Amino acid sequence: MITATNLTKIYSGTTVLNIEHLNIPTGQSFGLVGNNGAGKTTFFSLLLDLLQPTTGSIFNHDITVSQSEEWKPFTSSFIDESFLIGYLTPEEYFYFIGDLRQQNKADVDALLANFEDFFNDEILGRRKYLRDLSKGNQKKVGIVAALIGNPKVVILDEPFANLDPTTQIRLKKIIKELTNQGDTTFLISSHDLIHITEVCERIVVLDKGVLVKDIMTSQATLQELESYFSKELQNEA
Repeated sequence: MITATNLTKIYSGTTVLNIEHLNIPTGQSFGLVGNNGAGKTTFFSLLLDLLQPTTGSIFNHDITVSQSEEWKPFTSSFIDESFLIGYLTPEEYFYFIGDLRQQNKADVDALLANFEDFFNDEILGRRKYLRDLSKGNQKKVGIVAALIGNPKVVILDEPFANLDPTTQIRLKKIIKELTNQGDTTFLISSHDLIHITEVCERIVVLDKGVLVKDIMTSQATLQELESYFSKELQNEA
């Protein structure tokens, strides 16, 4: 379970995030949407202790994120390509992450075997460094690496960006299958309303750092989100 209470982040007098209370149950697929500058990446950065909150706290399974590192062994993420190590091959990177998560080479190989379709014969055995892969293939590596070691919490920022349509469909299937097992809490941000409504059972909308909608996904959710952002567009006009 993840909980944020009285959580704010202020830069030079400007409040970029202000969440009074947010609770994400264990095993939920949780989506975060909003326009650029809404506070999505800031929230994830606070959850990963990459930033310190101005006020308030985030708790990950009853552990205060900013005060302890005990949440790290069961929490993984892929935010962007800066999480990768460019001078490693994909295999070397997977084994490195596996070692951090107490997984031996056989454990990692067994996991990777489940992602042959997702990799589409473009990742393993190519003798390429991560820095030389396309943006889409770098993202594939980062997403799969985030699943090594059976983490309880997986955080993905814009996971569908730079992926081709077939890979997007495969990724949605992967997320749904893991969510259905009930063991993994997914936190996903995306600008793609269609994809996020398909994979997330709950969606929160942030607007200038404030939580403005909290929706349990239904057949009407996509239309509700499109209507909300259409009104935002009209207001800007």
